Amino acid sequence: MSGSRWGAGFSAVGRFVGEIEAAATNKGSLRPGYVLAGDEIFLLDRCRDAVLKAFVPPDLKDFCLSDLDLSTTPIFDVLDRAQTPSLMAPFQVIFVRNVRQLYTRGAKKDEFAALDRYFKSPNPQALLIFVADFLRIPTDTRRMEMDDKNRFERLSETLGEHCGMVELARVNEEDAMRWATATALATDTKLEPDAARELVDALGADMMLIASELEKLLLYTSGRGRITLGDVETMVLAAKQRSLYELTDAISSRNTAKALALLHGLLNSSDAGEDAAIGHLYMLARTFRQMLVILEKNVRDSRAIWQALWQGFRMPPFAADDLIRQARRYKSRRELTRAIRLIARADLELRSSPPDKRLVLERLVYDLASEPKASSPWASSQLSFEV
Repeated sequence: MSGSRWGAGFSAVGRFVGEIEAAATNKGSLRPGYVLAGDEIFLLDRCRDAVLKAFVPPDLKDFCLSDLDLSTTPIFDVLDRAQTPSLMAPFQVIFVRNVRQLYTRGAKKDEFAALDRYFKSPNPQALLIFVADFLRIPTDTRRMEMDDKNRFERLSETLGEHCGMVELARVNEEDAMRWATATALATDTKLEPDAARELVDALGADMMLIASELEKLLLYTSGRGRITLGDVETMVLAAKQRSLYELTDAISSRNTAKALALLHGLLNSSDAGEDAAIGHLYMLARTFRQMLVILEKNVRDSRAIWQALWQGFRMPPFAADDLIRQARRYKSRRELTRAIRLIARADLELRSSPPDKRLVLERLVYDLASEPKASSPWASSQLSFEV
């Protein structure tokens, strides 16, 4: 995982793991402490796994591993534990979370003085790992936001004086694809390039999601030795959602012919065929409600969208910019509420067991993609669609 072919995040983890492994086999020196800086959980987990593998035997875990939180345990107690030799284990590993507590209001002079005293004469049989996951380090560190940059500099000037700094930058798309391809290959499975690209694009280079979905794909294709683009589109929900956003893009741009063609593609590719109609309606209603919130709160970029849309009501990262653009095609709240009412009407019709579900969806998409008419009997409908 080390080497110039990887981006900053993977390279930092590679160096850290190499240092830990060398120290564990007496081929290198170990620092008394390390700071894992960044909120990339996937990389944090890799660092933790390496430390546990090197220094925490499973049968001694209860005696040599501590997970402490500075919101409940003062740093003085953490350092006292590190300084006190364990009677049951030859080596101690102490993970320290909520490091942010050291940088909240107040000078914290006593706390940092205690840290200075400890690191001047650290216990060689103890390893302190400070988890600074209150920082967000982007793929390109030059684009780090000013607040995070200031926090990182403060970390470097204090804990960084005594500890190794491990910068866990967000993983870029190329690294994510390389990791997925290599991980699949380790199980004698070839992840085809277009499948790797779709997997990463659909999940917004979120490594935890990519790792989870890749595991499902490996199980799904077990024995075949190959993961194709079709497998990703079948198994990964976000990849399925991509075609839905293409549909709403055609609808919002009033391209009726393209919208109907995309609808037919959705229905033909679905395992459930017409029986998936309710699910398609649910996603359409959800998407138009998201656009309504975006329009009402005047969201103009993807950074603001996560504040406007609450947890559980957000789109996949890859769709954020597209959905903002689509929402801004609508000139008023009335246009979007009309669309939601049309979907509610279609939902009611589908639940009444119509003879042709496909026709219901075709009529809905045609009406959604058409310019509204003042005389439309649906325009005055007071139906609401709660999902």
